[in-house]
Amino acid sequence: MATKLVIVESPSKAKTIEKFLGSDYRVLASVGHVIDLPAKGLGVDTRRKFQPKYVVIPGKEKVLLDLRRASRQADEVFLAPDPDREGEAISAHLARALEIPNARRAVFNEITKSAVKDAIEHPRAINDNLVNAQQARRILDRLVGYKISPLLWRRVQKHTSAGRVQSVAVRLIVDREEAIRSFVPEEYWTLTARLSKLKDRKVFGAELLRRRDQGEKEKLRVGSEAEMNAILENVKDGTFTVLKVEEKKTKSMPAAPYSTSAMQQDASSRLRFSPKKTMKVAQELYEGIDLGEGRTGLITYTRTDSTRISDEAQKAVRAYIGDVHGSKYVGPGPRSKPKANVQGAHEAIRPTDVQRVPDSMRRYLTPDQLKLYTLIWRRFVASFMAPAVFDSVRATIAAGDYVFAATGSSLAFEGFYAVWPREEKDTTLPALEAGEDLKLHGLDPVQHFTEPPPRYTEASLVKELEELGIGRPSTYVPIISTIQQRKYVKLENRRFVPLELGETVNRLMKRHFPEIVDVKFTAQVESGLDQIEDGEREWTELLTDFYGEFRSALQQAEKDMEKVERPVIEIGEACPECGSPLVIKQGRFGEFISCSNYPACSYSRQYQKKIGVPCPRCGGDLVERRSKRGKIFYGCGTYPQCDFALWDRPIPQPCPVCGGLMAVTSRGKPVTRCTECSHEQAVVEEQSPQPVLAH
Repeated sequence: MATKLVIVESPSKAKTIEKFLGSDYRVLASVGHVIDLPAKGLGVDTRRKFQPKYVVIPGKEKVLLDLRRASRQADEVFLAPDPDREGEAISAHLARALEIPNARRAVFNEITKSAVKDAIEHPRAINDNLVNAQQARRILDRLVGYKISPLLWRRVQKHTSAGRVQSVAVRLIVDREEAIRSFVPEEYWTLTARLSKLKDRKVFGAELLRRRDQGEKEKLRVGSEAEMNAILENVKDGTFTVLKVEEKKTKSMPAAPYSTSAMQQDASSRLRFSPKKTMKVAQELYEGIDLGEGRTGLITYTRTDSTRISDEAQKAVRAYIGDVHGSKYVGPGPRSKPKANVQGAHEAIRPTDVQRVPDSMRRYLTPDQLKLYTLIWRRFVASFMAPAVFDSVRATIAAGDYVFAATGSSLAFEGFYAVWPREEKDTTLPALEAGEDLKLHGLDPVQHFTEPPPRYTEASLVKELEELGIGRPSTYVPIISTIQQRKYVKLENRRFVPLELGETVNRLMKRHFPEIVDVKFTAQVESGLDQIEDGEREWTELLTDFYGEFRSALQQAEKDMEKVERPVIEIGEACPECGSPLVIKQGRFGEFISCSNYPACSYSRQYQKKIGVPCPRCGGDLVERRSKRGKIFYGCGTYPQCDFALWDRPIPQPCPVCGGLMAVTSRGKPVTRCTECSHEQAVVEEQSPQPVLAH
């Protein structure tokens, strides 16, 4: 009969571990957290040093009862949830709920027989600093969510919410969309000369670099077709002569092993896995795969922001590389600079046994498991291999008043590319010498326009959050799920687009709670949590510092929201149904006009801003409108009687050619263009007319 009890948080993890430990041990799962703040009510006493009021999570009563019964039957109890803040908090809650004195905490970074046995043989006490960091994070999130969300319910709609990290993620997406909307493309040109040696048919390309009178580090920017035509005229009949040829060896270094976010980004770009799918498959590999002789974990713990590798694993991978590829392929290992706020006790994500090459795992793994395991294995092995070496050549070539550059590169030593797929191809140049004349085969000018910043993908949003120091490996996937479930954003062609509800909530958060959605402030809070984890700060101090200013912002927001209704004084208009004053209100879809006698009178209509330009079709007033996706357009105020509309902003001045409506277009180079005859002229900066309320 088992005399020792091990409690983990995952049932599948429990099955794997039980086979490692033998008949003396019984392994049970808590199935995640069993204790938490109550679902209803704040659950935090803000007047008594933020003491939490923990309760058993509904539905977990039987789990806790079974664990209590098993713990009383055991001679020893080991608490072995995941090796992070959440796992430490689960351990602390279990120790209190099960009344386990001097609780033994077993910590392992990989689910292998040797790692689990070592953890059981060398348990430690529960780390109060880790528990306090998790508790402070949980209370912070509860304060933000439960204090702000009711205001949003009243102002916007039910079931809207705010979050300490989710609100920042929404802001990043909305800010990026606003940058895209306001982006004005700029024209530029590139020029490629197709050249060859005088007695050689092999043609190579040389890119326009600079004028001869510019410094070597300067680069020429060609901003118009006229400029490009002048350059073409200058060089087309000239002689192309090699000025200088530089040859050198260059190195390409392998990347460090995977952190959680790096794994999610690579799995997204290379495997087209969403972060949620990546973490699901990674968790399966971590918790254990049946290899014919029982289940064993194939990779280390999946939630980490570290790229550190244990000494034992380093020794094993270097031996593998030397045996399989030869000693010259063994490299110095990753030399990445340590990032701030990294939980240094963790390792990077790596295979638990480097000898388990992907091909040997093929029959045990699903296709998705094999793809991700292969990616992790290759990244880990490559990070300890020698850099790749290239033979590089660069030739500078003169023609007329301009200088061109041609480059070539070929792989001289594959290094880590022996295991990591190489995507770029070799580009070679013929043997060139300074002073040599070349034959011109053609000139290829190409017009370009600068592109707006791209919308975030799931992976690039995770990368941005990580680089800004916001959130942690365990929170990235929940954040992405939450902002989509709340209908704040949606994925369109695998990129985030803000929805109108998200833009409305973001606008209110920036107005009333600027610190909550401030990137630097949120990163500082994360840093404060790390200080608590390291024992450098009291958890109550962080909450006290945060809550003082937060409470003031809440009180001010409540006052401001009581004043959101304002009289329609521009026209002194009364309600046409009951005669009461009309007021302007803020709603989910922006401002609207409503009767001040609501709900007794339900009269309302859209609030429209005239732009001081008549409709060219019916003579009515053109007004500013917003599409369902929040993009501004201009339409007739008499709609639906007149459906005239356009995206470009109309101006009061008529077309000097035909008298038609002129509008400012930002497609290409900004100009005013006639909607009738397409006559164009330069944009004339002038004071815009003040918007007035449309009748």
